[in-house]
Amino acid sequence: MRYAAPPLGNYRWRAPADPSTETAIQPATTAPPACVGSNQNISSTLSEDCLYVNVFTPSNATTDSKLPVWFYIQGGGFSQNGLPNINGTDVLLKSELSIILVQINYRVGLWGFLASEKIKLNGNLNAGLLDQRKALLWVQKYIIQFGGDPDHVVIHGDSAGSASVALQLAAHGGRDDGLFIGAISQSPYFIGMKAINDTESQFTNVSTALNCSSSADQLSCIRSKDTAAIQALNLSPTVIISSGAALVPNWAPCIDGEFIRNYPNILYQEGSFVKVPIITSDDTNEGTGFVTNASTKAQVSEFMSLQFSYLSDTQLQAIESLYPLMAPLPLHAAYFPSLAQAYGEAVFICPGLEIASSQSSFNDYSQVWNYRYNVEDQIYVAGGYGVPHVSENTAVFGVGPTGSGIGVNGSYSTYNAPIVPIIQTYFINFIKYLDPNGVEQNSTLTNWDNFESGHEQGQKRLLFKLNNITMESIPEEQLERCSFWAGATLQTQI
Repeated sequence: MRYAAPPLGNYRWRAPADPSTETAIQPATTAPPACVGSNQNISSTLSEDCLYVNVFTPSNATTDSKLPVWFYIQGGGFSQNGLPNINGTDVLLKSELSIILVQINYRVGLWGFLASEKIKLNGNLNAGLLDQRKALLWVQKYIIQFGGDPDHVVIHGDSAGSASVALQLAAHGGRDDGLFIGAISQSPYFIGMKAINDTESQFTNVSTALNCSSSADQLSCIRSKDTAAIQALNLSPTVIISSGAALVPNWAPCIDGEFIRNYPNILYQEGSFVKVPIITSDDTNEGTGFVTNASTKAQVSEFMSLQFSYLSDTQLQAIESLYPLMAPLPLHAAYFPSLAQAYGEAVFICPGLEIASSQSSFNDYSQVWNYRYNVEDQIYVAGGYGVPHVSENTAVFGVGPTGSGIGVNGSYSTYNAPIVPIIQTYFINFIKYLDPNGVEQNSTLTNWDNFESGHEQGQKRLLFKLNNITMESIPEEQLERCSFWAGATLQTQI
């Protein structure tokens, strides 16, 4: 179903508008197109016209059912829709038909995050985030028709979807619009956030390439161009450095002064976010899928300088000290593990811990949980990637619906199958009760303690390992490294 009007022509780079009224029955037999992203081609499954919502609900639900709503925001680096049109059947069945799952597409890449003062004056910045907000408003208005409870919505995202969750919590300086009552932020990140004046060169490049730079109204000129011409500029470049090919994300949310009022790290440090029960998380080897195959300390610095061009020489030297030579990983050079850990903590792990810490400090520590996912897939391990970024997605949503099949993640159909019902139960408990432990003692589940069980007792997280779910203390040395990254906030944002 459409939750917003097609964002075409003059609707580009504006807040999403209401869709037109449709009185006829709309067939829901095929999945809608995802939003076309960076480095992708327009097709029947990838389109600029993409603002659709999928709802999975029990067939016997009525307007009186008032079922808890699981609102899922997919990732994809803000450059692509990374997991469009998931099938929610498995989690509904696991919940014994006691919840509803909502999944959305939102504008990404250039379409969602082209930024300029010209757009701020005659449009809206951060269109992709405004799409998400519009979908949340759609849920408030219509989910009761599907048996859902608009007063019990829990937002969940992974990767860029998780960053989106963090930004929705901090939107408008943490203004609570009553759109959700809980959150799951799975491998969040804060990097790449720019002020508007740091994005003008991107707009200028797009305007010049479309022969709009001499126009009195460059934005109107760009809006008038056909989709294919604009999509040809929707790129995230790959830069060749001495240790390999490094992808440099080109499009991300910016500080617009309205929806996003400051760097996310700062918003969380000062308590400018909605206070709700929350789960945050990370995977053990968050960085292995993103970094180059560094052989030397110099190549570690080279990669980090490419990703974070404002890091000082002193900070780069500190990174060398904080991330010395580590135990080797299969099929990779000597400093690959060090670089992967540095990038993984800077981008994913430390932001997740910071969100949990801030929610514990400014809200109620009894409403905050954190986990580390360390369930190994033999293919990933043999390839030297360990337990990489969002490895648990297939387990969360179920093997069949996500089509994991064979190969990578096929382990959830075989030797890693026992973890699937466990993580699903925790997630469903949180969706229903705002507590992953549920409301009744479950002898089959390890009790998941809060991130902080009293501020003097340190920080803890649930460790997911196959056949061994335990609580662990977060190592002091990791917290010290995260303290370094917190001090480098401005250098890693721009």
